[in-house]
Amino acid sequence: MRGVRIAVAALLVAASTTAQADSWPTKPIRVMIPFGAGSATDVVPRIVLDRLSAQLGQPVVVENRGGAGGTLGTATVAKAEPDGYTLLATSSAHTIAPALYPNLSYDVARDFAPVGLMGSVPNVLIIAPSKGIKTVQEFVAAAKAKPGSMSFASLGVGSAVHMSAERFRMSAGYEAVHVPFKGGAEALTEIMAGRVDYYFCPIATALPFIQSGKLLALAVSSRTRAAALPNVPTTLEAGFPNSDYTFWIGAFAPAKTPQAIVDKLNAEIVKAVQTPEVKAKLTALGVETTTLKPAEFGALVKDEIGTYATFAKTAGMKVN
Repeated sequence: MRGVRIAVAALLVAASTTAQADSWPTKPIRVMIPFGAGSATDVVPRIVLDRLSAQLGQPVVVENRGGAGGTLGTATVAKAEPDGYTLLATSSAHTIAPALYPNLSYDVARDFAPVGLMGSVPNVLIIAPSKGIKTVQEFVAAAKAKPGSMSFASLGVGSAVHMSAERFRMSAGYEAVHVPFKGGAEALTEIMAGRVDYYFCPIATALPFIQSGKLLALAVSSRTRAAALPNVPTTLEAGFPNSDYTFWIGAFAPAKTPQAIVDKLNAEIVKAVQTPEVKAKLTALGVETTTLKPAEFGALVKDEIGTYATFAKTAGMKVN
């Protein structure tokens, strides 16, 4: 009899959860983006979430709360009610945070339910044309000729652009000075002026300046060439093993959010990303419209937490 009661209780819970997912959402959804407005981690989710709002028939209210490598805004979602009405849209910087911030108020693996990817953004190694460097091989040769003379921009320790730069630097075997900025616009200004030497910038941000000739693209950090820059080699193609870095952007819910709601959210995000209008907007920004199921995304997150914990230690990455 006890077994029967347990089975019946399980069926009742499952039925209740399914009913909850069927009726969800009945009110506006709040999405936290833990980085500043105008960044790739802000622009890409807004395009997808605008479509998601139309599909769900409810407003999706986006809030930017940057600082501390994205950990401040992320912490608020970790503590939110797991009812599907508070979500996190963030980047792959999410998985390096535990290695850089040992006293985080949340656990990346345990306090979030991975929902799914919105896309991946190749980072592109850019320099000012005035530097007189034409290829990535020439760039590395120049960096090695004068150790520590090169400087590179980032959006802070552990940011996706910082990870790209460090992965490449470690593979190529040269020293460089890290110059963090609060925002991408400021970093681009310094690169174009030649005051900072290079920047692994998201294609979505750098593309207009590359197309206008204000910046020169030497290589991309993705495993395969970027559709938006088909003539620019990958760092792997250029001969630098283990130099690639996948800068993804995805959605998370607080842990214990009903799986049925997580699955519904994933399906709606996939639908939004595959909508011709959204796909065209993302492609124009150089975004690869990659999607994953929640379990697949969760496996990726778990793998990266371990990988980048080791990498951060090897590269000597520390938050001051």
